[in-house]
Amino acid sequence: MPADTLPIQGAKRERRKQARPGELLDAALDLFVEKGFAATRVEEVAARAGVSKGTLFLYFPSKDELFKAVVRESIAGRLVEWNSDFEVFRGSSSDMLAYCMNSWWDRVGATKASGLTKLMMSEAANFPDIAAFYQHEVVQPGHSLIRRILQRGIERGEFRSMDLDYAVYSVVAPMVFMILSQHSMGVCMPIDCPLDPQKYIASQLGILLDGMRAAPGDPEA
Repeated sequence: MPADTLPIQGAKRERRKQARPGELLDAALDLFVEKGFAATRVEEVAARAGVSKGTLFLYFPSKDELFKAVVRESIAGRLVEWNSDFEVFRGSSSDMLAYCMNSWWDRVGATKASGLTKLMMSEAANFPDIAAFYQHEVVQPGHSLIRRILQRGIERGEFRSMDLDYAVYSVVAPMVFMILSQHSMGVCMPIDCPLDPQKYIASQLGILLDGMRAAPGDPEA
């Protein structure tokens, strides 16, 4: 083998090594959504990514850690982006809520990652450590962000005073329904009546904003 080919081959191997974590996360996301957490085996993830089980364990020491990495990559990271957006957003709180709901659909709901929420709803009771992780990394930050938007609206006189602990669920519930309708067709709605995401979000947003909008003379929280 000519010596002058060795650097090129070495560079290819290095690129391949750097690509492996991402390929493993993609394969794991596919299988977790297809089969669930309990039924997915690390051997299957490695095989789908085209590596050995030993290689997978070099990057992720257990199936639990692999799942956590998938959640951080595909969902939790989006929450960091939205919190950054919150800091620089200059529009109304109604516009910000619309932006968050629509961008959630674009970045999570319309992607395979939305299946992780359905997975957690199905299997969380059997895996308390995973459930606690999901609460800490996804549920609590997501609720906190929505709460900040609603609080901003109240403080600016855009929204009426409300119990924020419960108002958060008024925003979360339509999003959860979208996930269920996407991954459990026939359970939530007729199979022959598919949900149009943009129309659905616009409808839900209109109902929410009509209910939250401050009227003249309403006291602030």
